[in-house]
Amino acid sequence: MKFIESSVGRIFIVRPEYGEDLLEVLREGVDRLGVRAGVFWAIGAVRKAVVSYYDQTEKRYVRLRIDKPLEIVSCIGNVSELQGERIVHAHIALGDRDGNAYGGHLEPGTEVFSTEVFLIEVKGPPLTRSYDERTGLNLLKMTEGGIRQA
Repeated sequence: MKFIESSVGRIFIVRPEYGEDLLEVLREGVDRLGVRAGVFWAIGAVRKAVVSYYDQTEKRYVRLRIDKPLEIVSCIGNVSELQGERIVHAHIALGDRDGNAYGGHLEPGTEVFSTEVFLIEVKGPPLTRSYDERTGLNLLKMTEGGIRQA
């Protein structure tokens, strides 16, 4: 196992407006606030959602659109960089009025009803991503100088 030790920087509480795209708000927010690395979670509800599932065999994302009101049961993610660009990586679990659950990778098209986001900036070695041939994903890279073995 490899790990990087970091510390907590600034803490933000963000409330997206009704009708805004949740992923877009997260992306714009980290850019506007200057957060280069961080973790976040959100609670609330959405008017509709788009999530995706990563097919490990085909190495591609499969999208699912859910066109109805949903509660955000859980939404967690992180902020890192890929080739100098900020990346917001988020997973979301949603529930409907009948107790059905949906979840996966948060995608554009998830429309806010009422949501609260708690964002914690991470200070320390940069969190960067690089392509991993085995998985087909852009995974967090352990940068030299910040790596420790456990």
